[in-house]
Amino acid sequence: MRAIVIEKQGGPEVLGLAEWPDPEAGPGQVVVQVAAAGVNFIDIYQRTGVYPIPAAGRARARSSR
Repeated sequence: MRAIVIEKQGGPEVLGLAEWPDPEAGPGQVVVQVAAAGVNFIDIYQRTGVYPIPAAGRARARSSR
C-alpha cells in the first residue's frame, strides 16, 4: 500500500510517499479500508514540531456486524 510518511519535522517538503506492506489483522482485529482521510491543525502542528507526536498512533473502530 502507499503511505505518506514523515521522517523529520519541517514544512510540507518533508512529506514523502512510500510503499508499505499491507496491514494484517491479528486475533480479534479487522483491517479497515480507508477511502478518504483529512488533515487537521494537530497533524500540521505535529509535522512542524509545535505539538508532540504520540508514541503509538492507532485507530479504533467497531464493526456493526
